[in-house]
Amino acid sequence: MKLLPIILHFLIMNQETQHDIPKTYLALGDSYTIGESLPIYESYPYQTVQLLREKGVQITAPEIIAKTGWTTDELAAAINQTRLIEQYDYVSLLIGVNNQYRGRKLDEYAMQFEELIKRAIAFSKNGTSHVFVISIPDWGATPFAEGRDTKKIAEEINAFNDINKSISEKYGVGYIEITEDSRDAKKNPALVARDKLHPSGTEYNKWANKLAEKIFEVYQR
Repeated sequence: MKLLPIILHFLIMNQETQHDIPKTYLALGDSYTIGESLPIYESYPYQTVQLLREKGVQITAPEIIAKTGWTTDELAAAINQTRLIEQYDYVSLLIGVNNQYRGRKLDEYAMQFEELIKRAIAFSKNGTSHVFVISIPDWGATPFAEGRDTKKIAEEINAFNDINKSISEKYGVGYIEITEDSRDAKKNPALVARDKLHPSGTEYNKWANKLAEKIFEVYQR
């Protein structure tokens, strides 16, 4: 009978100790992940970390593997060439807009994206529950797309997102839909950065809130 309180005390102390260890976060992607044309602290990975800290989560600055213009295969190559810690507490992946922009094929994207999902899961200390895919924004809603076939761009972005969502569901990772949010840029210039293409810090804050909420849910378990 005396053993139960001891076990409960040990479990509580162990949980507290786990929460005292700073969490780590790896963000994989392209220009949307680095926050092109903005200060780094306005990018969604950095805003996500700040939101989590405000909730009392001890978490280090995000480690980011991303570069403007990268496609799925270029991200994969960069991961291979980067020295990283073995695993992270949380991993996010947002990639595909440049596949669409360059006219890459959907089946190629599907194959390469699935490999990236597998890599993201391998980077996660806690498997699929701590991996989050973010949908591709619609750059056709920005001033940069003026004079282009924005309907076609939207349809193609949707097709790429259908693929990354389907693969995310196949592997049981979290999925965060931000594409419709990105389309608000048509009506609100404040959601677009000065380069007239990438999101502003205000838009990234929407994404960060969604991601931070998902991360905080698994953090509390």
